[in-house]
Amino acid sequence: MGVFDIIGPVMIGPSSSHTAGAARLGKMARAILGEKPVSAIIGLYGSFARNHKGHGTDKALVAGMLGMSADDTRIKDALILAGLSGMRIAFETRENSDVHPNTAEFNLVGASGRKVRVIGASVGGGRIIITRINDYQVEITGDYNTLIVMYKDEPGIVARITQILARENVNIAFMRVSRRGKGGQAMMILELDQPLPDKALIEINSTSSIESAIMVHML
Repeated sequence: MGVFDIIGPVMIGPSSSHTAGAARLGKMARAILGEKPVSAIIGLYGSFARNHKGHGTDKALVAGMLGMSADDTRIKDALILAGLSGMRIAFETRENSDVHPNTAEFNLVGASGRKVRVIGASVGGGRIIITRINDYQVEITGDYNTLIVMYKDEPGIVARITQILARENVNIAFMRVSRRGKGGQAMMILELDQPLPDKALIEINSTSSIESAIMVHML
């Protein structure tokens, strides 16, 4: 157990779960989109749905989408700053007893037209877990540099990517591969001990059958 597990994260209050964790969720959702969102529909579940205004969760989620960290003093003005930047935001209350009570669902659209659906929860002490990206179940905590690769399922793709990482001396801590069906779209999640150099990310994106590769740096 580290010191931050005991005293909590450096943050703007009032709540590590409703503010710090929410800001990290928003920042992670933006990173997964791969660009600044221009519009966002944010579904709120459980305690987030009931208390988001009183605890400033709505501001923290948006602050994260603007790229702010949990200790950024501008969090209190995040909704205003988002409006000034042209970002369109809508909040919706959702009900689902099967999800963590501090869960948010982001439906984001970027300036390029890229879209992504990200679901994650603030699980206490400023910690988060991303549980879904589009139609794929995932487990991403932001505690590692994470490479997210969408690609066409075919023999050799995993080997090509891991060879690039090995050549750059980047070690894989955890790896998960999911697919919709044989020969269909697939997703690879690689949590890394080191950040991936930009040139390696460009090489992966230029690899045949790769739809997209996004590097999400450790939060």
